[in-house]
Amino acid sequence: MFKVLARRAFMAAAVSAVALGSMAFQSNDGQDRHVRITNATGVTMTHFWASSAGEENWQEDILGSDVLPNGSAVRINIDDGSGACVYDFRARFADGDVLERYRINVCRVSEYRYSAG
Repeated sequence: MFKVLARRAFMAAAVSAVALGSMAFQSNDGQDRHVRITNATGVTMTHFWASSAGEENWQEDILGSDVLPNGSAVRINIDDGSGACVYDFRARFADGDVLERYRINVCRVSEYRYSAG
């Protein structure tokens, strides 16, 4: 019984970490960089990246070992501590499709929706 409870607590903590983003990085300008990512594509999102616009490389996969099923959403703290507001998003889906969106102002946008078509 203890193992089951410990496992559930660990899973809840892991999901919370993804939903809240890394608390280690916070800009000091008072801007809210939390964005609710909604998956309405009909396919499970398996990876999600957000990198400051103009970066040559994508940062780490924010979803990690989690996925975002179709019809679900997660609130993510996009703040990387740089003070940037404009980010590029990249999402990979279970069917192999990759969607990249550029120059999203996360200081002004509180929700971003991936949809089919």
